[in-house]
Amino acid sequence: MNSNELSDIIRGGESSTVQLKERLPHQDSFANELIAFSNSKGGIIIIGVNDKTGELNGLSFSEIQQTNQQIVNIASQKVYPPVFLTTETVTIDNNQLIIVNVDEGLSKPYKDSNGTIYLKNGADKRKVTSNDEIARLLRESRALFAEEMLIKGSSINDIDADELDLFLYRKYKKKSNEFIDDGISIEQILENLNLAQNGAFLLAGLLLFSSRRHFYLPQFSIQCVSVDGSIIENTFKDNEAAFEGTISHVYKCTIDFIKRNMKKIPETNGFNSLTKWEIPYEVFEELLVNALVHRDYFISSTIKVLIFTDRVEIISPGKLPNSLSIENIKNGVSVIRNNILLSSLQYILPYKGLGTGIRRSYSLYPDIIMENKIKENQFQVIIKRPLL
Repeated sequence: MNSNELSDIIRGGESSTVQLKERLPHQDSFANELIAFSNSKGGIIIIGVNDKTGELNGLSFSEIQQTNQQIVNIASQKVYPPVFLTTETVTIDNNQLIIVNVDEGLSKPYKDSNGTIYLKNGADKRKVTSNDEIARLLRESRALFAEEMLIKGSSINDIDADELDLFLYRKYKKKSNEFIDDGISIEQILENLNLAQNGAFLLAGLLLFSSRRHFYLPQFSIQCVSVDGSIIENTFKDNEAAFEGTISHVYKCTIDFIKRNMKKIPETNGFNSLTKWEIPYEVFEELLVNALVHRDYFISSTIKVLIFTDRVEIISPGKLPNSLSIENIKNGVSVIRNNILLSSLQYILPYKGLGTGIRRSYSLYPDIIMENKIKENQFQVIIKRPLL
């Protein structure tokens, strides 16, 4: 970083990514700053600047040496797990300043010696006490996956045998009774697939194969509403509560709902012409499967399908993962949020994979808008209906 760039940053004052320090504070206090940055989006700490006035008070050569050593010690001994950072010295008007570059951490959540977790909160920081926030930090570090959560009280005795047999035949060309004849129990099959543990379902297994999924987690489903107008406050023409059953059954029920609320248009001008949906069926196939595969299962909410007179909306819980953008997914880039679920669902639902689903939807019907709603923590797809 050159002196002009640094001067511009200092003039902007403190923010969620910039902290100013005249000298290195107490070790515990500085450790908490490193923790907050590492648990958030990273940032820089500039040492040698008054945080109240922005006036420069450069460090001497010996202070620079001593401060750099202290920073390394704090990062390795006062933060758990240790954080890795870089420092540089920049001179502005004969004032030597230390810039500490702190990256967003890969092993969240970072804690102090007492186990306290901090996050940036604007230019300040705050303690984390919410279990949901801790789970989010673990998820961001890929140390916790929703689909691997054990569903207490569930039992593999509630398995939908037909769903399991169909899956096993498609994947292995064998049914469950053939596995049993080979000495492999249903419990072993599910545990080997990382879908169950000690006779209880993990979340992925519950979604895929439990006939009582809705009893434990009714929110992990799809709700459908058809509205006579263009706003949700208009009269409902058709609506369904969250569908019960396995993820495959939920998908089929949703397709049936859309089918009965789509206008049908003739393919040709002939008297006996076949009809087709006003919006190609395959568009909904791709978008619904994507919603079920890629939604955030840490969020206790249903997927919503809202059919208005001028558009159809599919709203999925969870914004895009940090490294992904709408342009990325339009270009076929994908980040897998639910690996276990995906590895099994490709044998159950019409999932094409390889990032082709969204591109295929646009090729079939370009009048689609996607919105990554960060504040609401949702991903929304809007499919405009044609004027017929």
